[in-house]
Amino acid sequence: MSVDQNRSNNNPVPLPALERLSTYIRCLMQLEDEGVWTVSSQDMEKLTGVSAAQFRKDLSYFGEFGKRGIGYDVAQLHRRIATVLRIEEEQPVLLVGAGHLGSALIAYPGWKAYHFHIAAVFDKDPAKMGTRIRRLPVQDVSTLEAENARIGARLGIVAVPAWEAQNAADRLVRAGVSGIINFAPIRLHVPEHVMIRDVCFICELTVLSYLIQEAGEAAEAEKAAEPF
Repeated sequence: MSVDQNRSNNNPVPLPALERLSTYIRCLMQLEDEGVWTVSSQDMEKLTGVSAAQFRKDLSYFGEFGKRGIGYDVAQLHRRIATVLRIEEEQPVLLVGAGHLGSALIAYPGWKAYHFHIAAVFDKDPAKMGTRIRRLPVQDVSTLEAENARIGARLGIVAVPAWEAQNAADRLVRAGVSGIINFAPIRLHVPEHVMIRDVCFICELTVLSYLIQEAGEAAEAEKAAEPF
């Protein structure tokens, strides 16, 4: 079954499977950098923590991959997953927010490997207009819609404070963006056709805080229960 045939069926791919594909492709990039040519599902289990059976099931949504007894060609599997995720061609991304977070995102070196690039950065602070971040000029957010008429980006990033996030999202939607990464700690309201992925570092830290404390308490309780 081809990728296109799978896309046209009535069985949507589960979101967790897509999220795992992004993990697989990151691992495959690393293997390519190390000069590894082939990889087995068992190897992928060791490298990603995802079971070999789950790995094979995730790939099965998109057709036949690999050869029994031989494994998977690393470069070919990388290309196939890139096609599935629609990242085989370069895609422009709009960034709203030229503060510390926005600057860090622009400086992130991993964009090129995934065929993304920040095409334009916007802010509403007059003091930032005309300045540059890694040679990228900061533009007035009021020009976002007109600028994207030229760029044609469908992806955007909101990296502004919570009280400015909804306005930033509204501008991105009006500009034709249909997928938004939201770093602001607030729920954004967008039309049904627009997809939001929330990124909350503080939320992840709170979960980790609970987990490590629970693990520590469990270890202490286990130690206390041991006979002298």
